[in-house]
Amino acid sequence: MVEDEFLKRLDELLPAIGERAEETEALRRIPDATIQELRDSGLMKALQPARWGGSELDPLTLYRAARAIGRRCGSTAWVYGILGVHPWHVALFPEQAQAEVWGDDDSTLIASTYAPVGQVTRVEGGYRLSGHWPWSSGTDHCPWVLLGAVDLTEPEQPDMLTFLLPRSDYEIIDTWHAEGLRGTGTNDVVVEDAFVPSYRTLSFADTSVCDCPGNAVNPAALYRLPFASVFSTTIYAAALGIAEGGLEAYQQILSARFKIAYGQAAREEPHAQVSLARSHSMVDAAWLQLERNIGSLTDAVKAGRGLGVLERTRLRHDQAYGVSRAIEAIDQCFESSGGEVLRRGNTLQRFWRDLHAARQHAINDYERAAELYGKALLGIEVADAMF
Repeated sequence: MVEDEFLKRLDELLPAIGERAEETEALRRIPDATIQELRDSGLMKALQPARWGGSELDPLTLYRAARAIGRRCGSTAWVYGILGVHPWHVALFPEQAQAEVWGDDDSTLIASTYAPVGQVTRVEGGYRLSGHWPWSSGTDHCPWVLLGAVDLTEPEQPDMLTFLLPRSDYEIIDTWHAEGLRGTGTNDVVVEDAFVPSYRTLSFADTSVCDCPGNAVNPAALYRLPFASVFSTTIYAAALGIAEGGLEAYQQILSARFKIAYGQAAREEPHAQVSLARSHSMVDAAWLQLERNIGSLTDAVKAGRGLGVLERTRLRHDQAYGVSRAIEAIDQCFESSGGEVLRRGNTLQRFWRDLHAARQHAINDYERAAELYGKALLGIEVADAMF
């Protein structure tokens, strides 16, 4: 599926996604109908290898889709982006793992929670894994999960790994009661002494240097991009879409609101006009940086050039900074929208809550991202695994 067809199929689904936004919040998970439509349309397979029924599209296509969905429903955009990037990650695993996931059903969905909180024991042929992981978005819809843990068999050389497990090896705990991104179903995952064969593990050391076992069978440049760049930009794109949805809601408020105390239509107030213009410009600039940065990395890989530290740390910095600017933009609009915005069911309030929830993801820690970029600018060595 080429990008034009992909985005056309997306456009056909957007109205229903928007109409289900309130239902999504009430359910605390994405409605089954939405997930089914996304699967049936092939939109979840944007970055999946063509050899496994995917589209192998430019990552910008996935980000554009997450952005577009975010304008309608923040929770759906969040889950779409995260579940949509996982086929790319699974494509980096050994071929045997890919065959287990996609061999019977190439539209299988995979969840994740990468926090390295699992307990690992190395055994013959693989590992024993146990642990309790929070923050697995959309996990109820997925028969597989990617989990993070550190192998400390050699303490002087700890190895952070991603473990790929089928649904039979873990339990989902319903814990997601949140004020923002309410519909993401970001529940907990519990594993009790599961055996994970070595071929269903992937070292972050390999993803950092962009040289993984899956590259032997998936040679496209897409699969030579850094994990931290691809995944963080997925979060970024959804957040910017949410911000744009909030700006559209603010625009509607300005068009309809009359300030009785001042005897003036809100849309005629210069402060409101300036706030709207400034907010749009901030979010536009953030999106342009996203396109520039991921495009720069993609071009470098296609040309066979090495991925520079400056390019990679700049992307991480601009991603975290862009989310901060989006927060500033939507806060400014929220503050000037009057008391009605506090009522339940208010559209701008939902986008405002969702964007603030997105900001809390660890990948949006601005100070840490800025430190990495600052070090790179000064020529101070930065560890690959950090960006």
